[in-house]
Amino acid sequence: MEYSVNNITLRGTLAGLPTFSHENHGRQFYRFLLEVPRLSQAVDLLPVIAEKALMDAIDPSGGEMITVQGQIRSHNQRTDGVRHLLIFVFATAITAEDGEPINDVEIEGPLCREPNFRRTPLGREICDVMLAVPRGFRRADYLPCILWGRTAQEVAACHIRDRIRICGRLQSRIYTKLTEHGAEERTAYEISALTADISEEPI
Repeated sequence: MEYSVNNITLRGTLAGLPTFSHENHGRQFYRFLLEVPRLSQAVDLLPVIAEKALMDAIDPSGGEMITVQGQIRSHNQRTDGVRHLLIFVFATAITAEDGEPINDVEIEGPLCREPNFRRTPLGREICDVMLAVPRGFRRADYLPCILWGRTAQEVAACHIRDRIRICGRLQSRIYTKLTEHGAEERTAYEISALTADISEEPI
């Protein structure tokens, strides 16, 4: 039986006021960016979507930081005939509380494409994978992950349908894409793995 592990906890500060995202079955949802500092002092700007009822229930007396619990979701969006994979955090609980920044992710699902293993010019080993994390109603979230060093070596030997449980953090990365309109600055989101447990597909 298919099961799902998809949990994320973030604590950071709002990068701006929430804006209306969409309405679904009479429920209104809002979108905001959460600033979550890394130990390196770099900052991840992470998109969060939350129901209006959750936003209205926040008690601002708890502190200036926001703690978000939920899941990482993906959505395919077509723009000018080109499909883009949007990654965001779907909030199930939000509180205002001060404390240390948090960026904890745990996901599990099968590989939906072969791993992409490579080495940087300085010799650092990197492996990119895409997990299909099951969701209700026979749907799945397609989540890009990046692994490093020995963990990258181990996962590089995996194949499509092998299940992997990854613990790590959700990070943002700015890159430049060349288009017919010139160079465009874009933001990619991916799970940076700290650990990965592999379960091969049964024969």
